[in-house]
Amino acid sequence: MPVDLDRMLESCRRDQWSVGDLDWTRKPREMPREDEMKIVQLFTDMAGIERLAGALFREQERRVSAPRLKAIFASFVKDEVRHSHAAQMLADFYDVHHYKEYRQSESLAKFAPVFVAAVRYLSDDVANAYIVSGELILDIALLRSIDDFVDDEMSHEAMALINRDESRHIAIDYHMVEYYASDAYQERLRSEPSPSGAERARAAATFAQMLYYGQPFISDVFLSPMAHLDPRGKRLREAFKRMQLIGQKERKARLPFARFLRSMQAAFNHPIAGKLVGGLAGRVVGVGSFLGRLYTKEELERARTMTYAELAEEALAVKTVN
Repeated sequence: MPVDLDRMLESCRRDQWSVGDLDWTRKPREMPREDEMKIVQLFTDMAGIERLAGALFREQERRVSAPRLKAIFASFVKDEVRHSHAAQMLADFYDVHHYKEYRQSESLAKFAPVFVAAVRYLSDDVANAYIVSGELILDIALLRSIDDFVDDEMSHEAMALINRDESRHIAIDYHMVEYYASDAYQERLRSEPSPSGAERARAAATFAQMLYYGQPFISDVFLSPMAHLDPRGKRLREAFKRMQLIGQKERKARLPFARFLRSMQAAFNHPIAGKLVGGLAGRVVGVGSFLGRLYTKEELERARTMTYAELAEEALAVKTVN
């Protein structure tokens, strides 16, 4: 069944919480210097990531016209502001010895304004594709792995609340993917005036700039930390597999960005061309070897028989698997 927007909006309003609901009077567990520094940096970057997510949901709120969706996205903006506040408070909470002054990773600081600008100028499906990808990495891989690494009550309680919010976000992310793959969206595109040459040039330049800054951002803020938090890469592979399955669900890609991603993945996985241009394709998309095919033929065929809501539920169920 598709997402029930009335029930989702009710959940958004009912499940609000405040950072003040958490008990900040506790003391963090004792940890080595290196672990403390890594944890504080992770939460410092997480605060920036969550602010970026809030800006993206604000843009989605602006773009949709349905009142319920507008209200849902507005609540997601509040969620992400709260997550950012909680992450910064967690960074301060674990900064027991003040070994250094912590700042957001440089690649995150550079990427965030470029990405927000790109979302404004690029098509709806491009914005949503990056949002759902980021949410899957956060929910399935990064947040869980940070929590396991920190391993104390303060983090567990905060992450449980953040993850509850993120589950709502992913359900709506998949709902929007379904819409952008629909006949209704295609009809809407046909009814709109074609972009001018200047608008096409601006979109192309914006997209190129986003890819340029995206590669170091993804590497520094997602892939490198996960190499330490999840050395076997199990959770990251699971997150990327979910992205690949939703991107391949429809047998034919109807939108330019979906075709671009499929062409990059096809080049990476080609037995001959992959040896020549696979590395370049991985760098262009920004995910390196995770552009490799992570699903089986049977998993793809099964995904194509499932609804988008079922795919979202399956992705969310992965969070409970170690």
